[in-house]
Amino acid sequence: MQTHLVAALDIGGTKIAGALVDRDGALVARARRPTPARESGERVMEAVEGVLAELAASPRWGEATAVGVGSAGPVDAAGGTVSPVNVPGWRGFPLVRRVAAATGGLPVTLVGDGVAVTAAEHWLGAARGHDNALCMVVSTGVGGGLVLGGALHPGPSGNAGHIGHISVDLDGDACPCGSRGCVERIASGPNIARRALERGWRPGPDGDASALGVAAAARAGDPVAAASFERAGQALAAGIAATATLVEIDIAVIGGGVAGAGEPLFGPLRTALRRYATLSFVRRLTVVPAVMGNDAGLVGAAAAAFTARTAGSVLSTR
Repeated sequence: MQTHLVAALDIGGTKIAGALVDRDGALVARARRPTPARESGERVMEAVEGVLAELAASPRWGEATAVGVGSAGPVDAAGGTVSPVNVPGWRGFPLVRRVAAATGGLPVTLVGDGVAVTAAEHWLGAARGHDNALCMVVSTGVGGGLVLGGALHPGPSGNAGHIGHISVDLDGDACPCGSRGCVERIASGPNIARRALERGWRPGPDGDASALGVAAAARAGDPVAAASFERAGQALAAGIAATATLVEIDIAVIGGGVAGAGEPLFGPLRTALRRYATLSFVRRLTVVPAVMGNDAGLVGAAAAAFTARTAGSVLSTR
């Protein structure tokens, strides 16, 4: 018997990935193209259509019954449009309508990329079995999503849980979003590296000036590098504790490239969390690394589409 599939898209400023995904979360066909992020909106859409065309060439394309899209944001799930900060050509771009047209009218579910990662971690990853969770991506930016009452909670526009733009420093640096002292402005990879460089840290012989270079220096005992990660961990802890206080999550899952730093990030984060998560109903909050890896966006986009198509259905948790 054939198993219904979902065509999933993971759209970011660097790459557009696509896959056919089954109800066990297995990717049975893949496609990928670079994102022409600095070109026109139509050129970016052509790349999306190219990925979909590659998937449509799969012998299993006929089993696809829906499309799930996780896109860099902000997104407007209600209006079916996207305005990714890192794709200037897309402002209010009608992505849902265009994807539906490119797939012969398949129903399309749109969520933000942080929500997609959350769906993946809750379905098959580190948040599986938890009814109330925050899942985060800490990378070039900081995004996230929520699971509440056992169900993905994308919110009306598809952006709920976007913890990167919670302000944790009222007099902090201006953030590109227009606010000040946002979690992203302190804890994202580029800002961890920026802070370390501004305070005198210099890359080692390999010349790696990224957050991972700072992490390597922190592990080797460099105090300036360690202090930059301590500041990032504190910002993340403040945002996580605020979220837990509002909606009573019991686990925070952290993925993305910066999470790969390991103990230089998670050590200070957990220490700071004990200072911020002080009320009785949030003291047992745990923080763990994500486990779904680079396919999280695709798996999560598929999970969102499966859930939207079959309300109340339970996906396999192999």
